[in-house]
Amino acid sequence: MQEVADKRPTVVLTGFGPFPGIPVNASALLVRKLAPLARRAFPGRRFVVTVLPTEWRRAPELIANLHARYRPVLALHFGVAAGMRALRLETMAENVCRAMPDAAALLPLAATLSTEGPGTRRATIDIPAIAHALNAHNIPCSISNDAGGYLCNAVLYQSLTRARADCKVGFIHIPADLSERPLDLNGATQAALIIIASALETTLRSA
Repeated sequence: MQEVADKRPTVVLTGFGPFPGIPVNASALLVRKLAPLARRAFPGRRFVVTVLPTEWRRAPELIANLHARYRPVLALHFGVAAGMRALRLETMAENVCRAMPDAAALLPLAATLSTEGPGTRRATIDIPAIAHALNAHNIPCSISNDAGGYLCNAVLYQSLTRARADCKVGFIHIPADLSERPLDLNGATQAALIIIASALETTLRSA
């Protein structure tokens, strides 16, 4: 029997695998826990969840493939920031690569992500609306204009580059340690559901 294609609008969620200094990446734990909850909470959307290797070469390639294959209406990417106890909503990605080894012990091929791309790309999710929704639930968060020069920044830049006009893209840094409330793993998962709900509402308004 031929499989029936899932025609629901797609949401892509990504986290990262381990990298030097982070043997267990909390963003991978988050998206794996988030996936079934998001599917139940938003049955009108198809959720594609991927844990990206924290590698200069493979992670951007996988992001490009996700956009080409699924043509998502929303792409939310999660990564960790050490020493942080709040969510950090990133507003932009820079066309730079920090000379820092990845999980495969490799350095970036160049000092920039793209020879032809702009110096910065701005996130397209409604960050003020998401921050307001998180604040309404007493979830600590901040707004940042510096996603760093490592793979978090690279993934956001690539996702914004590959996204279609009707796709909203964002990046959220979470604490590297999800053992303390309110942003333990359960709290971070509930926060992610709030972020998805707010981002999807914006997507519907845009449509």
